[in-house]
Amino acid sequence: MSVLGWIVVAGLAMSLLALVGSAALLIPERLFARIVMPLVALAAGALLGGALFHMLPESIEVIGNDLSVYVWVAAGMFSFYLLEQFLHWHHCHRPISEHRPLGYLILAADGLHNLVGGVAVGSAFVVDVRLGVVTWLVAAAHEIPQELGDFGILVHSGWSARHALLYNVASALTFPIGGLLAYGFAGHVDVAYLVPFAAGNFIYIALADLLPEITTSPHPRHKIVYSLCFAAGLVLLGVTAVLV
Repeated sequence: MSVLGWIVVAGLAMSLLALVGSAALLIPERLFARIVMPLVALAAGALLGGALFHMLPESIEVIGNDLSVYVWVAAGMFSFYLLEQFLHWHHCHRPISEHRPLGYLILAADGLHNLVGGVAVGSAFVVDVRLGVVTWLVAAAHEIPQELGDFGILVHSGWSARHALLYNVASALTFPIGGLLAYGFAGHVDVAYLVPFAAGNFIYIALADLLPEITTSPHPRHKIVYSLCFAAGLVLLGVTAVLV
C-alpha cells in the first residue's frame, strides 16, 4: 500500500474512534446522568495529561527548550479565554440555546488537536511507514479515554446524546484532513508551533472549565470518585508517555 493509502486508512480509523461515545446511547438515561461527572473528571485528567506528558515534551523535542514554546502555550490558553468570553456573551444574548459554551470549546479544541495529530501522524508516515504506525498507536492510546470524556462533557453541557455523538465524530474528521495536509505540504510548512498552542487550549479547558465542575459537589463520596477519575486520566496519559 502506498504512503498516501496508509495516511488515509490511519486517518479514517482514528476518526472512527470517536464512535466509542456511541456506547453511551445504550445506557439508560438515569444511569448515564450518574456517570457524566466521572467522565468529566476523567476528561480533565486526560486533557491535562495529554498536554503535559505528550504535547509539551514533543514540542520541546522538536522546537527545543525555548521560550517560544511557552509563549505558544500561553497564547493557546489566552485564545480560549477570549473565545469563551465571546461564547458566554453570545450565549447570554441567545437565551433560546441550551448549549453551554464549554461544549463548543471542547469541539474547537478537539478539532484543532485532531488536526495537529493528523499532521503529526501523516508526517511520520511520510518519513517511514513503521514510524507512522507507531505514532498512530500512541495517538490512539490516549484518544479513546479522551473521546469518552469529551462525549460526557458535551452531554453535561446540554447536548443530546445523539447530537453530542454526531458533532464529536465531525470534529474527529479533522484528523484525516491533517494527515492529507502533511502529505501534500511535506517539507514546506512548519506546523510544530501548533502543538504547544493546542496544549495551551487543553490546559485552559482542564483547569478553568472542568476542574471547577468536579469540585463543587458537597458529597464526600462524589469527591473521592471524581478525584480517582481525574487521577486515572492523568495516570493513563502518563503511562502511555513512559511506555512509548
